Amino acid sequence: MFNGIIESMGKIKSISPLKGGKEIEISWGKSSELGIDDSISVEGVCQTVVSKTDHSFTVQAVEETLRKTSFHQFQEGMAVNLERSLTLNQRLDGHLVQGHVDTTGTIEAIDEEGANWLFTFSFDDENFGDMVVGRGSIAIDGISLTVARLEKGRFTVAIIPFTYDHTSLHQKKVGDLVNLEFDVIGKYVVQFLQRREDMEQ
Repeated sequence: MFNGIIESMGKIKSISPLKGGKEIEISWGKSSELGIDDSISVEGVCQTVVSKTDHSFTVQAVEETLRKTSFHQFQEGMAVNLERSLTLNQRLDGHLVQGHVDTTGTIEAIDEEGANWLFTFSFDDENFGDMVVGRGSIAIDGISLTVARLEKGRFTVAIIPFTYDHTSLHQKKVGDLVNLEFDVIGKYVVQFLQRREDMEQ
């Protein structure tokens, strides 16, 4: 479990094929603090540390992860958002994030508004439209954000300068894919209502 507050960015050091998946080595200044089998969020995707050095760690992304997330677009040298899993004595500063990506979205527009940035994303409204709520929480590449504007199949978030500079958002451009994880509480509510409706039919 995570809270969507990015600790810092790492950099993809190497990518190797692995039986339909990929083995990804990431350079990170806090790698020495990780343990083998630790969970870590990489661009919002919960991964397991399979090996490490004092300066880097390695995760293994399976075929399902490559198909469902932006991992298939990873390139050596890319910056990625990193967050270690929560401990019970931590404050919950963002919102509850599982690291289980629901789908990807596409950046439709990036606009400056004063000191802030407005990012607009398109997404699969037919399958996930009920999951997005105006002023509700959403995790984008692992970053806990708030939906500022919502239209059919599109939503906009406002990014403050600190978040823009200290996450991988600063390297994004229009047309790029991002990982979306909808609010877990909202997902349970939607599923409950759908099941109740099915039972009543």
